[in-house]
This record gives sequence, C-alpha cells and structure tokens, in this order.
Amino acid sequence: MTRHLALLLSLGLLGCSPQPQPADNASWQEDYPVQYDSWLTTEETTRQADELERRPAMVVLWAGSGFAKDYNTPRGHRFSIADVTHTLRTGVPAKGPDEKGYSASCWTCKSPDVPRVMAEMGEENFAATDFTDQGLQMANSIGCADCHESGSDALHLPRPHAKNAMEKVNLAFEKQSPAMQGAQTCGQCHVTYYFQPEAHNKVNIPWIFGSTADEIERYYDTRRFYEWLHPISRTPMLKARHPEFETWSRSAHAEAGATCIDCHMPKRTNEDGRHYSDHNVGHALENFDLACAGCHESKGALSAALAKNKADIDAARTEVEDLLVKAHYEAKAAWDAGAEWAMMDSPILDIRHAQWRWDFAVASHGIHAHNPDEALALLAVARRQVNMARAKLELVHEQLNVTEVVYPDLSSKAAAQAAVNMDMATFNAEKDAFIEQVVAPNWPAAAMRGAPH
Repeated sequence: MTRHLALLLSLGLLGCSPQPQPADNASWQEDYPVQYDSWLTTEETTRQADELERRPAMVVLWAGSGFAKDYNTPRGHRFSIADVTHTLRTGVPAKGPDEKGYSASCWTCKSPDVPRVMAEMGEENFAATDFTDQGLQMANSIGCADCHESGSDALHLPRPHAKNAMEKVNLAFEKQSPAMQGAQTCGQCHVTYYFQPEAHNKVNIPWIFGSTADEIERYYDTRRFYEWLHPISRTPMLKARHPEFETWSRSAHAEAGATCIDCHMPKRTNEDGRHYSDHNVGHALENFDLACAGCHESKGALSAALAKNKADIDAARTEVEDLLVKAHYEAKAAWDAGAEWAMMDSPILDIRHAQWRWDFAVASHGIHAHNPDEALALLAVARRQVNMARAKLELVHEQLNVTEVVYPDLSSKAAAQAAVNMDMATFNAEKDAFIEQVVAPNWPAAAMRGAPH
C-alpha cells in the first residue's frame, strides 16, 4: 500500500465513512447575499509581483529557507488555497519513509477547513502531518467561517494559536468591543508566527514578552530559537511573517480607533438602502470616500503622503539589504579563513538581530500606510546593527589576514539563486510534476483556481 493511499484510508477519505461537512463559504450566500457577492470579487485581485526578481538581495538574505525560492505579492482571498499549493515554499510530498515534507501548519491561515480538521485530529497531530497530506481536505478558500460563527454574522476566533496569543497580551476575544473583535479576526492570520518545534511544528505567536520586534526577539533569543542556519554566514536566522496586527496596534490608526475593517472593508449601501461591510478586502485608498474621508480631507494629499512614506522606506530597506548581503559574505570569508566561534559569536548575533528588524519592517504588507514611523525606526536600528557586525568582521579579517571578499551577483533573481547554489530547475520540475499528477486531478477545485503556476 502506498503512503498516500494509507493516509487516505486513515482519514476516512476512501470508502463509505461519513465525513463532517466542510466550512462551506456558500452556506452564507442565502442569508448574506451582498456580503457574499462582494467576497466573490476577491477573485478579481489577480495581479502578482515577483518580489525576489524586484529585490534579488532577498534571495541572499533568505538563503537556506524556502523564501529564497519563491516570494510573490499576495492575490485576493479566493486564491488562498491555490497560492499556498503552488508556491515552491510548500514543496512536494516526502520521497521516502525517512524524509519529511513541510508541515501541514502551512495550511493554517489558508482555509476555514483548517479549524475543522484540527478539531478532528487535534492541533498538534494536524501540525505533525505533511502539508501535502492535507490537500484533499482544503476545499474552501479564506472566507466566511474564518471570521463568523456558522450561518451567522457573529464574530469568532476559530484558530487556537490566535486565541492563545490574544490572551497572552490581555486581549481575550470575548472581552473586546465589536471593533476590536473584527480586528482580531484579521489578526489571527495577519500576524507574525513561527512553527513550534517542541510541539510538532504547531503554529505559535511569540508574544510572551509583548508584540514589538524587540520583545519578540527577546523571546526567540531566550529560547535560543532559530529557523535555519544561514548557509553563507552560518548565522542562526529568524523570519518575520507579515506582522500587520502588531504594527497596526501601535499606529496612529489604532490610537484613533480605526481598525482593519474600517479601512479595508468599508460600509456600503445596497439597493434596499441597507448598510453592509464590503468583503472585497481591498486597498483602502481605492475606496477613499468610504474608508478615508472621515479622517483625511484630500485623496491627493493622502496619496502623496503615502508615496513619500513608501519611497523613504524603500530607500532605507535597500541600504540595509545591501549591507546585510555584504555582512553575510564577510562572515563567510572569515569562516573560510579559519575563524572560530569565539571570534564570530558577536558579529553573527549582530547580523541575526539586524536582519530580524529589517524583516519585521518589510514583511508587513502596507507598512507605509499602517505604521511608517515604526518601519523607519526598525530599519535605522538594523542599519546600526549590521554596520556593527561589519566592523567586528573587519577586525576578524585583520586577525586572519583576509584581504579580499567575493560578493554575489545580484543582477537578477536567477543570478542570486545561482550564487547561493540553489537548484531551481529541480525545484520547479518537482513542483510541476506534483501539481500535474496529484493536485490537478485529485485535490478540490480551489487548489487550481487561477492556475498560478
């Protein structure tokens, strides 16, 4: 019996065993037709940009992790299952009994079917399975059940990791205002997290000390946690993942009481004159009159301010990215010359901390609108830290008589991936075969929506 067939039988997906109904988004259509129809329009948000092609330096910064393979801007919520299925970051099935693929935790925020499967299997048991093992279960893209109780408009927080995190920072869901509850339903996924190795890679939000970059770093450093060892510099790395909830919570918007819902799901009026929230979840500026005009007088002035914020952040991040690439390769030169850990501990720690702050600033979608001051402050500290690392590495080079450092070709994504010895042809061929032979004929239709690959 093949491993795949055995899994299907164990989950009751073959034979006549009755299965619980999935969290079907369509079950809200009859009672909430205008909200449902506006949610369907998230399928119109199809434009994606290849961020690694735009910024090849990120390939080097993320070398050794899946993010160096593939990193695109997001599409609309209706594509959540397809995009996580097709990305190279989730890999392919394990090739043998001694190999393990990526954790099923990669599904956690991509479908309302996930809380259902977690309830059946247990949160840690779900996380312990491979990503590809759960594909048959994921029929519904991000939608109604992610935020609302079954068949109702009542808000809830169905993902255990989010509920636990909110309680850690004294924001228990049941004790919040409706506005804050709405923000938390977004925040259960638009938040940074990691996979907890001691809990079978269960999703965990690292807020024990708080939710700032400094406090999360303290948590990781206290635990001696790292996600991967950088293959160039041997730095134990951290990864920030779209910390929108954290950065919003310290913003002028939050102080004014403006939440994700106010800006990205503004109130509209239907043909009967009734108000409803637009579930397209689009860019706020596109709905200036509905989402922004209550606080901002001029769309032109706001657009100009946002453009300046973005330009300032882009300039700062470009400088930090360049410095970090140099630091990784300067560390490599030291190792190659015979450096020992006693000489490298301090500069390596500076690289870790600098890249963490860079990542926390740039991984947050819309940071130029949500909290540009925090982004620029983080990048300023990152610049100081990476410069400190490079100064220390220069002293190590003097001790070891290092006279030359070879830096990588960053002229394109392909050049950067070749520089860090990534076999992209094999990664792409394996993924293409998996999509064609397994996903397209067997998985729910949502996995092929928009055929991004």
